[in-house]
Amino acid sequence: MAAKASLLLLLLSLSLAISLAKPDSRRFSRTLRPQKLGKEKLSHFRIYFHDIVSGRNPTAVRVAQAATTNISRTAFGMVTMMDNPLTVGPRLSSKLVGRAQGIYASASQTELSFLMVLNFASETQPSPVGEEGGRRVG
Repeated sequence: MAAKASLLLLLLSLSLAISLAKPDSRRFSRTLRPQKLGKEKLSHFRIYFHDIVSGRNPTAVRVAQAATTNISRTAFGMVTMMDNPLTVGPRLSSKLVGRAQGIYASASQTELSFLMVLNFASETQPSPVGEEGGRRVG
């Protein structure tokens, strides 16, 4: 069961990466030039999202499934609730700066497709890009 959940999470991550890499005629974002912002301030920060689906203290737990979820090649009907830590570094032991709380569900019978609803709750103000505990990383 844990292996299936880990594989499903990997597939979810890959499908998200592929969908973001696919060219699209609609632009979701634009490049900002700090000198053209005027009084506005441009800030960059990096956080790490830890989705733990197995072990003693999982942060993502399957809460519902259809009768056919386990035999579906897309895990159609699987619903997972999450309360994932957000940290300043790639290790779970890094400083906690917030939580990603929400739900994701497999939404298609024929292709890998997920519905995700997330809230990002900040617990502290994140450090600038690449800093962890006052030292430069990466």
